[in-house]
Amino acid sequence: MSSDKQNNVKEMARQNGIVQPLLTDFYQITMAYAYWKSGKVNDTAVFDLFFRTNPFHGEFTIFAGLEECLKFLENFYYSDSDIEYLKQTLPATVEYEFYDYLKDLTCKDIKLSAIEEGSVVFPRVPLLRVEGPLIIAQLLETTLLTLVNFASLMATNAARYRMFAGKNVSLLEFGLRRAQGPDGGLSASKYSYIGGFDGTSNVLAGKMFNIPVKGTHAHSFVTSFSTLDDIHSVSLRHADCSRQCDFLKMVLESRERISEILDVSPDEASDGELAALISYAQAFPSGFMALVDTYDVKRSGLLNFCAVAIALNECGYRAVGIRIDSGDLAYLSVLARETFKRVAEKFDLPWFAKLTIVASNDINEETILSLHEQGHSIDCFGIGTHLVTCQRQPALGCVYKLVEINGQPRIKLSQDVGKVTIPGNKEAYRLFGADGHALIDLLQRSSEPAPEVGQKVLCRHPFQESKRAYVIPSKVEHLYKVYWNEGRICTAPKPLAEVRDRVQSSLKTLRQDIKRSLNPTPYKVAVSDNLYNFIHDLWLQNAPIGELF
Repeated sequence: MSSDKQNNVKEMARQNGIVQPLLTDFYQITMAYAYWKSGKVNDTAVFDLFFRTNPFHGEFTIFAGLEECLKFLENFYYSDSDIEYLKQTLPATVEYEFYDYLKDLTCKDIKLSAIEEGSVVFPRVPLLRVEGPLIIAQLLETTLLTLVNFASLMATNAARYRMFAGKNVSLLEFGLRRAQGPDGGLSASKYSYIGGFDGTSNVLAGKMFNIPVKGTHAHSFVTSFSTLDDIHSVSLRHADCSRQCDFLKMVLESRERISEILDVSPDEASDGELAALISYAQAFPSGFMALVDTYDVKRSGLLNFCAVAIALNECGYRAVGIRIDSGDLAYLSVLARETFKRVAEKFDLPWFAKLTIVASNDINEETILSLHEQGHSIDCFGIGTHLVTCQRQPALGCVYKLVEINGQPRIKLSQDVGKVTIPGNKEAYRLFGADGHALIDLLQRSSEPAPEVGQKVLCRHPFQESKRAYVIPSKVEHLYKVYWNEGRICTAPKPLAEVRDRVQSSLKTLRQDIKRSLNPTPYKVAVSDNLYNFIHDLWLQNAPIGELF
């Protein structure tokens, strides 16, 4: 197979085949027909995709899912089988010419502007702006929402874990078995990596997205061995030559010596566990990472691991470390580190003191913060359920609202002021303060001139008249780029690794009080004075006037 074909196959493999025009709500199709029937084929619209509240009781969100949105636009078409299904599903009164219209429908007339993927974003600021024919723009709604909602929620969750874990601790995503189905599992792996995780246990995600794949073995591997007689081979080839080492003998001798150092009798340790660790080390002598809590970490797991690791060293290999999956993680990790230091000193092996300690077992944000307070010795957290299911908040709540039709602004009113939309075609700018941190996000009408560095800007709360302030920005960042126009991607999405870097660089622009776990300071989102007056004039025009009797 040629390299071009291989690259094409690889690229296609990264596209989710489930994401297609029929991955939508039924009312999108019925609205499309009603628009078509009403003669709105040539109407043009602007839709904003945004959210109203930051997730996880925090004050920031990470925008993700843009690449998948662009793939969706690129591959949007109704197949013959799609059309046949719709003919069977929609009422018989639907005119057949509508199906011909759908069959020819593409996104060639759509223009999509967006904030850069991996950026920190805030409520009310549109993440995507979709402009084009009303019918096709409406048909994109549900699919764009499903592509952005979970991706952004997942990336935000992962970014929070990364912040609370700190720079010196690795994070691994272990959530496939607990995810909401296979697609949820793949998305969780991809967007947790974007958010700052270092690897995944998900092999398919590793292949599709070039994410480092990590893992060791389960308790079942350990419990499948009962005695030392279960060892298939007692030998191991030396790393530097073809000489076969009597590995079992070396391990047993090491265990006797180490038991004196740790003041633990070999009789207390499980021979079945030792047999399992020996067998795993023989399979992966250069990558020996062992689970040590199947029976008893202190009296069996650590002793058996150290015995195998020292024997590996004598055969020219270095063990990687251990994983602890239960019990008091702070205490056990400190115990393990002290054990490694004692063995390192006794055998004059400085590297042994620095063996990796991985902890798993239903870890969440609170667990990490608590472990930090207790003074743990963990190098890496393996996180599954709480990460991939976003248990603290299962949905972000992005919405997709019509803000302009045929050049005329549209506003949605509500008794709940939080649900009133900001009408019209808008631009968004991030204004930075003198200390270099992001100070405020400003929405303006597209017809307004952009704010300038060093020039005073009046920033207003969109709905509270008394909340206003002047800002003199030291830096102005225009948040939108056009990613899709005239039927093609015009700004290529960044590779996953660059999006991942973007998350961390974007977070650094926020003050620490905005990012803290407890009572974070809300980041300000404002509108220009022009847009403020525009909103409230339109509100008065559309709000019904009641009568008193």
